[in-house]
Amino acid sequence: MKHCSSLLVRCALTLIALLMLLLPTGCIGEETYDNTPRGNFEALWQIIDQQYCFLDYKGIDWDAIHRQYSALITDDMSHDGLFEVLGNMLAELRDGHVNLYSTHNMARYWDWYLDYPRNFNEALIEQYLGRDYRIAGGAKYRIFDDNIGYIYYGDFSNGIGNGNMNEILSYLAICNGLIIDVRQNGGGALIYTTLMAEHFTNERTLTGYIQHKTGPGHSQFSEPEPIYIDPSDGIRWQKPVVILTNRHCYSATNDFVNAMRCFPHVTLIGDKTGGGSGLPFTSELPNGWGVRFSASPHLDAQKQHIEFGIDPDVKLDMDPMDEQKGIDTLIEAAKEYLKSSSPKNK
Repeated sequence: MKHCSSLLVRCALTLIALLMLLLPTGCIGEETYDNTPRGNFEALWQIIDQQYCFLDYKGIDWDAIHRQYSALITDDMSHDGLFEVLGNMLAELRDGHVNLYSTHNMARYWDWYLDYPRNFNEALIEQYLGRDYRIAGGAKYRIFDDNIGYIYYGDFSNGIGNGNMNEILSYLAICNGLIIDVRQNGGGALIYTTLMAEHFTNERTLTGYIQHKTGPGHSQFSEPEPIYIDPSDGIRWQKPVVILTNRHCYSATNDFVNAMRCFPHVTLIGDKTGGGSGLPFTSELPNGWGVRFSASPHLDAQKQHIEFGIDPDVKLDMDPMDEQKGIDTLIEAAKEYLKSSSPKNK
């Protein structure tokens, strides 16, 4: 079927990138390192140096980072001490897709959303959904009293199929507009973002590009390969749509927002998304610790990076006074927008 084409393209691109990283390390560098504090430090530094995809884009002097953290490595340091130093070094990348894994801990970078307003209240979402909302795949949905449809999708790891989307959109067909709330959605599987977006376009739409590392240089990438969204063979939504976003919209959710904003009847309301546009892959240090990092950058339709997030069409924060009254500022703004405006022109 037609809707399978874009899914196959996305899967193929992901597989290509994965295979590139699974090639023998001799294709990028021949050095091997001992299982010592110094050896593990050097191995991690080189993995990022040769395979991480945003060093130049973020303006990171990785050689200077080496000098800074190399001075902290000693031959007799503990596993905990080494883990802390390596985790702090990776935090310099400012990337939520970068992690160091051991049997005792996971280093992570969360400032990409912790330093921003939350703009989300779970108790209010439960209140707006009520007790008789429907569930299909990973989506919760209902019709508000003012005839506005509402879908809350909190995790793209929770699968959703074409059958689910057909049932959801069929049920909401009587509505004058639709709110898709992806606030606090930290990502998941790209296949679900594509499948969902296919139900909101009537024509093949260019939504972005992907690149892959072709060598150890910080800027050695393949030519950008286009990413398209093909229309679903199922039900397609034709009326205005508002996507609600906050800073915790990350990774696959960032991808979904980027695709949806390419459609003329979609408006983004809320805060800038968290970003996370690099496809993550894994490697291993001599001591067995795993490292995950961004290896393949995803660009938007204008070939611009979306690693640091996507700006909304309407910037809006939650009003604390509204929250105290049991009102979700963003949902109410979306409802008013859908009731009073026509599809935007792009």
